[in-house]
Amino acid sequence: MKIASFNINGIKARINALPEWLDEAQPDVALLQEIKSVDEAFPREIFEDRGYIVETHGQKSFNGVAILSKLPLEDVRRGLPGDDSDEQARWIEATVVGETEALRICGLYLPNGNPVELDDAGKPVEGGKYAYKLAWMDRLQARAEELMSDEMPFLMAGDYNIIAQPEDAARPEIWEGDAACRPESLAAYRTLVNLGLTDATLARDPRPGQYTFWDYQAGAWNKNNGIRIDHFLLSPACADMLVDTGIDKDIRAREKPSDHVPIWVELKV
Repeated sequence: MKIASFNINGIKARINALPEWLDEAQPDVALLQEIKSVDEAFPREIFEDRGYIVETHGQKSFNGVAILSKLPLEDVRRGLPGDDSDEQARWIEATVVGETEALRICGLYLPNGNPVELDDAGKPVEGGKYAYKLAWMDRLQARAEELMSDEMPFLMAGDYNIIAQPEDAARPEIWEGDAACRPESLAAYRTLVNLGLTDATLARDPRPGQYTFWDYQAGAWNKNNGIRIDHFLLSPACADMLVDTGIDKDIRAREKPSDHVPIWVELKV
């Protein structure tokens, strides 16, 4: 089973590039982030005509996540548990049924968190974007612990907006102070991984320089000034199924690209 994750940065902008990539890469399941569309406006037919089941959790103009699956989906849930007042569409999960086993798949778009607003004591300002990021990560931790307690293998994939280590940035010094690599963000991410989750990309190929995002500004793509902020985290049972991983870097050089590129895993399920 091939499962991909792709922050498309707007379905309208990627209306041609996304189907083209799907036809080439042929993932069984694709987790999308930043669809930037309400559910009713998402162009389902384009993907249904390609054999995909389409499940969305959309939001007008911002955020939004989706699952495209050629395999049956069960128990689709929208929204990260833990805060009923949170209206941002950043989480979708479902059970996908493989040939021999079922797998819980979770697609996420973790908050960016910038600008980082701190009070005089150096604590995140309540109600600010950075405080929201950390609170969202607390909820993510709680959900991961719940999933870990279940017997079903699971994965959590998407745009984490986390630069987990200096090797994940071409120029780590320019990201100092950014919400993606502040100590609080990294501590929360390490706590999550320390549940026993496996970073699929690093498990297969730990070399530095495996970037998934290049900003549109300052010629970042041509200079290869990238960062790795898109991740697959696999539960222990899911990690045992891992066959291969990849980053479809060449997509970034095509016409009207997203600033992110697809990442994928192949699992024996």
